[in-house]
Amino acid sequence: MITLYDCTTAPSPRRARILLAEKGVPHETVQVDLRSGEQMGEAYRLINPQCTVPALRVEEGAVLTDNAAIAAYLEAAFPEPPLQGRTPLEKAEIAGWQWRVEFEGLAAIAEAFRNGSPAMAGRALTGPVGYAQIPELAQRGLARVQAFFATLNEHLAGREFIAAGQFSIADITAVVAVDFARVAKVKPGDEHPHLRRWREAMQARGTME
Repeated sequence: MITLYDCTTAPSPRRARILLAEKGVPHETVQVDLRSGEQMGEAYRLINPQCTVPALRVEEGAVLTDNAAIAAYLEAAFPEPPLQGRTPLEKAEIAGWQWRVEFEGLAAIAEAFRNGSPAMAGRALTGPVGYAQIPELAQRGLARVQAFFATLNEHLAGREFIAAGQFSIADITAVVAVDFARVAKVKPGDEHPHLRRWREAMQARGTME
């Protein structure tokens, strides 16, 4: 049985949860308490030395320790429905938008939150090494998040999905990014009608928990 190491309050494992739900993959779930620092403990380090969630133990026994590896495995092992495209052009367009959502969206939000929140002092980056916050990066991250929302709103005008005219991993990542932006006190407003319409449609799928 596939096992997901999860934390219901964190954005990164949520991406894996949604992906598993959309693929309809049976799996077990083990919760990792990030608030108490369980991910830094010796027991979890033996599972994932990166001290991060999600991690996915697959049927072959290997443990995948990042969303990119998890998505690649699930797409290959459970090809239906395809969430990374079928044709070369579809695959390229989805991959391009997936990268943009990760870099312009998720990374910017993390930059703002981890460098600006007192709770993240000494934890400006995920993983086993503690890094000091840089307040200027918090301000830059906030500006990047606002630009990302404007870009995504404009892109979604007249579109049902983010890439290749189909629901894909880019939509999953974008849902998580848009919702995660609340930690930086940013959310879609009246100036983002297309983004808000798309987000409501994504919620109706029933897999965005």
